[in-house]
Amino acid sequence: MPTTPESTRDVATVERVIAARADKIFDLLADPARHAEIDGSGTVRAPSEGAGHRLALGEVFGMSMHAGIGYTMANEVVEFEENRLIAWQPRPTASIMRPFVGGRIWRYELAPKDGGTLVRESWDIRHEKLTFLVRPLRSRTVDAMTKTLERLAAVVEA
Repeated sequence: MPTTPESTRDVATVERVIAARADKIFDLLADPARHAEIDGSGTVRAPSEGAGHRLALGEVFGMSMHAGIGYTMANEVVEFEENRLIAWQPRPTASIMRPFVGGRIWRYELAPKDGGTLVRESWDIRHEKLTFLVRPLRSRTVDAMTKTLERLAAVVEA
């Protein structure tokens, strides 16, 4: 499994063994059109127009979001290893938000495990613009990531 920062003040991780092959899980993660299907936070709505392609390193995909208000994010794939690792870094598309938000990394790592695949999701805010503003969201984010892995399992194990 690729090296991942351990859970620290600015990196939170959750793990789950999912009874499915890594390639099946990875295909879902690499398809932005399916992200709302597995999102445990309730904030992911739909990919921007034209985002119906499979992700690769350096790809940028837009996502409509809603957390009290609607907004969109441009997500750049910053880490990619087929069937093993995918991570993206969202930035707000609204210029008014850019000085304050953006830079966290959402990372998924997959490793073969007896009975399926160990999936590790990480929320890495070490590159966030104003870390102190998002750090208080850690507990809620861990809960949402746990729900995301539950939903991911439900989809790929069906």
